[in-house]
Amino acid sequence: MSRIGVDLGGTKIEGVVLAPNGDVEQRERVATPAGDYQATLCAVVDLVMRLEQRCGRCCSVGVGTPGALSPATGRLRNANSTCLNDQAIDRDLSARLERPVRIANDADCFALSEAEDGAASGAHSTFGVILGTGTGGGIVIGGQLLQGPTAVAGEWGHNPLPWPTTGEHPGPSCYCGKRGCIETFLSGPGMARDYAAHTGRTSSAREIVERADRGEIDAVACLQRYADRLARGLASVINLLDPEVIVLGGGLSKIQPLYETVPRLWSSYLFSDVVRTRLLPPLHGDSSGVLGAARLWPGDRSPG
Repeated sequence: MSRIGVDLGGTKIEGVVLAPNGDVEQRERVATPAGDYQATLCAVVDLVMRLEQRCGRCCSVGVGTPGALSPATGRLRNANSTCLNDQAIDRDLSARLERPVRIANDADCFALSEAEDGAASGAHSTFGVILGTGTGGGIVIGGQLLQGPTAVAGEWGHNPLPWPTTGEHPGPSCYCGKRGCIETFLSGPGMARDYAAHTGRTSSAREIVERADRGEIDAVACLQRYADRLARGLASVINLLDPEVIVLGGGLSKIQPLYETVPRLWSSYLFSDVVRTRLLPPLHGDSSGVLGAARLWPGDRSPG
């Protein structure tokens, strides 16, 4: 059957219809109602109904969200879109759409999409990384998304940055209540914070990358520090999980030198004399999350 995927982001909501053969039949983006949970529910439901009207049939619905559903309460937690926190979004959407709705973290959806027919297609084990406003991750083993009993599998961004230098310890404060989390160094805001700390100048991650491309010494140095920190963070993942493929997503995944520099650097941090993990850019780009959300349902199963 056809599947609808919805990527519920902080600024936009994207929906697609996947045909049974995996082709994208329909696609639409709408603005996310800022800070309004009920309006967000309405926007998702209206989007699903419009997509179904265009394709002419009822579809399964999967939704990728920031944060994840708590196994204890069944409500969303850890979402940077704070109006979603402590909401039973799967049950609320199911009631309005009159069918089951599957929910997963947006990084999990990204990993699932890239593992199924993206950059990691054919690999048995994949670690999907989001490097953007936050730093998330998802794990796919044998084609199955690993979620775990606590629903935190892949959340590497809230572990401490490995092997910190003197200047990195104890590290910046994180919204999770800890200090020195990987996310505080490897997110876009983390890169901007590092650049400001060394230069006294305020710039976005995009501006820093553009300045590095023009040869600005401070920006080049910032990207070098970033690459080494990313190498350390991913080395700890390889030491634990040993995935065949690591796929980078999010805005910072577009920094092309990372794909050569980071594997060269991570070798010195690994507990091995050989590294066979491949570091790859996403095949589906910004569409990976919404495609993975659709694939939370198998293509041959009814949502009823």
